[in-house]
Formats: sequence, structure tokens, C-alpha cells
Amino acid sequence: MKNENNKSVVIAIIAMMFLFAMISFVTNMAAPFGTIWKFQYSWAGMMGNMMNFAAYLFMGIPAGIMISKMGYKKTVLVGLALGFIGVCVQFLSSRTGAETAIFGGLMNLNYFIYLLGAFICGFAVCVLNTVVNPMLNLLGGGGNRGNQYVQIGGSLNSLAGTLTPMLAGMLIGEVTKQTSMTDVAPLLYIAMGVFAASIVIIGFTPLVEPEQEGGDTMALIKGALGYKHLIFGVIAIFFYVGVEVGIPGEMIFYLNSLNIPNATAIAGSIAAIYWLLMLVGRFTSSFISGKVSTRTQLTVVSIVALVLLVLAIFIPESITMNFYAEVPVKCLFLVLCGLCTSVMWGNIFNLATEGLGKYTAAASGIFMTMVVGGGVMPLIQEAIANSAGYMVSYWLVVAMVAYILWFALLGSKINKK
Repeated sequence: MKNENNKSVVIAIIAMMFLFAMISFVTNMAAPFGTIWKFQYSWAGMMGNMMNFAAYLFMGIPAGIMISKMGYKKTVLVGLALGFIGVCVQFLSSRTGAETAIFGGLMNLNYFIYLLGAFICGFAVCVLNTVVNPMLNLLGGGGNRGNQYVQIGGSLNSLAGTLTPMLAGMLIGEVTKQTSMTDVAPLLYIAMGVFAASIVIIGFTPLVEPEQEGGDTMALIKGALGYKHLIFGVIAIFFYVGVEVGIPGEMIFYLNSLNIPNATAIAGSIAAIYWLLMLVGRFTSSFISGKVSTRTQLTVVSIVALVLLVLAIFIPESITMNFYAEVPVKCLFLVLCGLCTSVMWGNIFNLATEGLGKYTAAASGIFMTMVVGGGVMPLIQEAIANSAGYMVSYWLVVAMVAYILWFALLGSKINKK
């Protein structure tokens, strides 16, 4: 009986790792797709990303309630079904509505359909995120081991994040006004196939269900919010997702604004290196998390990230490096930030939910709500970039990382109000 239980735990862990990769695959399609739409509408570069993350605001707490009412497995299946529908809707944007102007000519119908698809995909990844993080943390028993499991899952998340912009950049190539979502249809076919296969695989996979705390859902949410370190952690995750998305996302737009041959493909490849370094960082953390405390990891990477960002801002654009073309060396320092942001998600989640016990599932729902920061903060950053310049916009990222450093040093100490 014990062997059967251990086997179920291993299967559950593997399934959660796979879902971690799915989350990144869907999320990271938004930035390269944004380069297509930005050519059609100057304000549209980050709107797909915004819709993707805006869904978290509406779905975060309901996703936590779904876990309490339906269990982890059924909640996962709902998330996968939503993901399949969302990708199908995005695909439809390449097939219809390109000639139909709506909202007084603000956009064409095909762009509205794309944004709707991105919003539905946001619901999907929110649900999956709400399941994956607490389940891995609980399967690892919390603490450093729980953080270790989250970091291993994060490694696969980064692998998918590495491949997605690279594939999209190769498919898009040189962006012109004639470039459309039809050019990335193969990527959407892959996404639809993966979601469909995942529904079948997860549906027939026996998953061990962590124990659920019964009772009134709102009472559990209120109980979770009674911990100051959770509230500070929720703010930290709001900023962190803005940092993680904003650094490579704005860098793609920055490189596309330069007079570089085949800029979109080069920008996609450089952004892929950022996600590859996140893979390296998370993979490394998965080995050391059993020995190095979560607080120490978050403190160190926050300080290093601040240094790299300031260097990227101040190094002259005229200093270049060769990456199939002459690219500003400041992009190297932005890419290196991937090593730092790699462990922040798992560290923040682990510190913020430490000691919550029966409130963990409710806290995860609250957490997912604030992932909307990945849509809000990059949108603000892009507004700053459009008005004051791309590098000036990175001061917003500096401020967000500074808060994360404060959370690591002081805000994460367990303290109930």
C-alpha cells in the first residue's frame, strides 16, 4: 500500500511539472505575437499580454475556490479545456475580421478576436498556476523541499519559455504590415494539440489529492489575509511578474526599433536566451534549495538584478556586441537578469505561504489574482518607453525589484496581524 501511495505521489509530481511547462508556453506567445499587432496599431504591443494577465484578476480567487470544491484534478481539466478554447479563438483571428473596423475604427474585428483568445488563455494559465504551485509545495512538505519542487517545475517552465519566442521569431521573420497571425499558425496548431493531448493524459492519470480544509471559503480567505507576510508577498508577486515579463518584452520592442537586419528573429533569439538563463537558474536552485534558505536566495538575486539593470540603463547604446548583427551590449545585462528572476517566483510564493497551513489553498487563489501585475506593469512600462525612451522605462523595473529585496529582508518574516 505504501508503494502504491509513493507511486501516486511521483505521478502527481511529474504531472505538475508538465503543467508548469504548459503555463510558460501559452504565456510567452503573447510578446512575439505583440510585434505583429504593434505594426498594425502602435499601442497594441503589450495588449495581448495585458489581456492574458488581466484574466488573473478575475479568476485567481475563483480558481482557489474551484480547488476547494472540485479537487485538484478536476480543476486542472477545466484549465486545460479553457486553454484549448483560448488558442482556437486566437487562431480564428487569423481567419476572419481583418477588414471589419469596430469601436469607431480603433481596431479591426480580427484584433478583438485575438484579444478575446488571449483573455481566455489567461483564465487557463491562472487555473493551472493556482493548482501547480501549492500542490508542488505541499507534495514537497513545504519549507526548503517544497521550494525545491517548485524550482524544478520552474525549470521546465523556463524551457518552454526559451523555445516559444525562438519558434515564434523564426516563424515571423521580418515583420511588415503584411505580417499576420497566419504566419504563426503552426505554433497555434502545436498549442491546440498539446492542450488536447494533456486533457486525455491528465484525465486518465491517477493524481494524489492533498488534503483540503473544509469550511466557508470567504472565512479561509479572510484567515489567510490575517498574515502580514502573505499580504507583502502578494504585492511582491504583483511586481515580480511585471519584472519577469517586462524585461524581455520591452527588450524585444527596443531591438525592433533599431536598424538591425532581421530584427524580429534576432530579438526573439535574444529573448529566448533570457528564458534559457531562467532555466539554468531554476535548475541550479533545485539542487541548492535543500541547503540554501529561500530568504537568502531571494536577497542575493534581488541585489544582483538591481546591479545588472542599472548597468543596462547607463551603458551607452553605441557599445555593441555581435549577435548575427551589431546589438547594444546593454541587452546582455538585461538578458543576464534571467538568472535572477528565475528563482523569484518560487521564493516569493514559498516565503509568503510559509506557516499558513489550512489557508494555503485560499492564499494561492489570492496570489494568482495579483499575477495581473504581469499585464499592468509592462503596459505602464511601455507607456513610459513610448514617451520617455526604452531605457528610461527600466527604472520602473528597478523600483519593483527594490521592493522584492525589501520583502526578502523584512516583509517575509512570519507575522500574523
